[in-house]
Amino acid sequence: MRIQRVFARRLVAAIMLAAATACLSGPATAACRDLVVQSAGYTVCSFDPKTEEIRVYHSDPEGKPFSGFDALVRQLWEERHYLVFATNGGMYHDDLSPVGLFVEYGIERRPISTKAGWGNFHLLPNGVFSLKDGKAAITESRRYARRHVAADYATQSGPMLVIDGALHPRFLPDSDSFKIRNGVGVDRDGKVHFVISNTPVRFYDFARLFRDTLGCPNALYLDGTISSAYIPERGRRDRLFPLGPIIAVIGTVPQLSSGSGRTP
Repeated sequence: MRIQRVFARRLVAAIMLAAATACLSGPATAACRDLVVQSAGYTVCSFDPKTEEIRVYHSDPEGKPFSGFDALVRQLWEERHYLVFATNGGMYHDDLSPVGLFVEYGIERRPISTKAGWGNFHLLPNGVFSLKDGKAAITESRRYARRHVAADYATQSGPMLVIDGALHPRFLPDSDSFKIRNGVGVDRDGKVHFVISNTPVRFYDFARLFRDTLGCPNALYLDGTISSAYIPERGRRDRLFPLGPIIAVIGTVPQLSSGSGRTP
C-alpha cells in the first residue's frame, strides 16, 4: 500500500508538472519574437498587463535576494506559480539592493531617487516602470514623485530611453559606446514590450527601436552588459551575472484533484 501511495503522489506531481508545462506554451509561446533593425538583432517579448500577471521581485520571504532566476522559479513553484518570462529589472548596489525606487505588493521597499550623479542610472531624466490595477506605465522619476503614485509594483532605473515621444537628449547617433542592453516600453495601447539586444547597440539606436518600431511613447533602460532573460519556450535561462530587481510575468499552476477528491 505504501508503494502505491508513493506512486500515486509521484503520478500527481508528474501531472502537475505536465500541466504547468502546457501552460508555458500559452501566452509565452506567442509573446517573444526576433527583430533585426539596422543590422542589430533584438529579442522582443510583449505582454498585455490587463490579461497577464506582471510583477517585480527582489527577495524571498526570509529577505534574501533571489540573485537570479533559478531561486525565483523555486519560490514561485512553492506558491503555485511559474515563470512565463523574466528579465533583470533595474540597477542595484553591491549587496543587490535596488539603487532607486522599489515597490513590491504595494509596499515601498526603497525610496525614489531624483538626484543627478555618476553612471547611467543618474543620467537624468531617469524613470519608473510601475504597475497598478492591470495597467503599466513608464514615468519620468520627478514626475512620478510629484504624483505620489500608489503602485502595486514599481522599479526605478535609468536613463529614460524615450520621454513623451522624444529620445533622451543625451543620446548621440554617432556614439561609439556599443553594449548589450535591455529595456522596457509601454505602447499607446498599454502593452508592455521587453527588449534585450542580441548584439551590442548604441543608446540612440536602442531608443529608436522602442519609439519607431514598437510605438512606445515612453521607454526605460534597465541595464547593459548584465542584461539577462528567462524565456522557457526558447530554452533561455541566463545565469552569468547576479541580479537585483527582477521583472517577471507569471502564471498559476492549475489545481488538480487526486482520486480522493482533494487537491495535492
